[in-house]
Amino acid sequence: MKYSFILLFLIMIFTSVTAQNKPSVVSEVDLNRYKGTWYEIARLPFYFERKLKCTTATYTLREDGKITVLNKGNYITDPQKTTSSKGVAWIPDMKSPSKLKVQFFWPFSGDYWIMYLDKDYRYVLIGEPAFKYLWILAREKKMDEPTYKMLLQKAVDNGYDLKSIIRVEQDCN
Repeated sequence: MKYSFILLFLIMIFTSVTAQNKPSVVSEVDLNRYKGTWYEIARLPFYFERKLKCTTATYTLREDGKITVLNKGNYITDPQKTTSSKGVAWIPDMKSPSKLKVQFFWPFSGDYWIMYLDKDYRYVLIGEPAFKYLWILAREKKMDEPTYKMLLQKAVDNGYDLKSIIRVEQDCN
């Protein structure tokens, strides 16, 4: 009985700590302003992008309320050669419009949480609740250093470890 109580107590503490350590998200997102092409400025290592530079994400609104996601990139070793991946995103809970799901391979989907969004929709910080993936995206290929550092700090404030952050080259035509 004593061990059951201790185990239950530890589970409660772990659950409480885990729940408190989720990244915060923005309260509102206007998908009409969010749609379009975004350039990847930085990311945490991501298997599917490990050989790429000049990566972009283009979001297109669909009639069914979902979003078509088209990710493109050029190979680092041969920048003339490109690859792309098409997926779909949706908002599972309209009460949390900044917590999207993205699916590139059925039946698997991932979290796409908008943690920070510039009021003019010029740059955005994307994360997810397990702190494994993080992206900094912008409407332009380059980002000024103060904005970049501010977004990195917001990621750290949300619980991200940025030791392995990758600054993405955007030097392709």
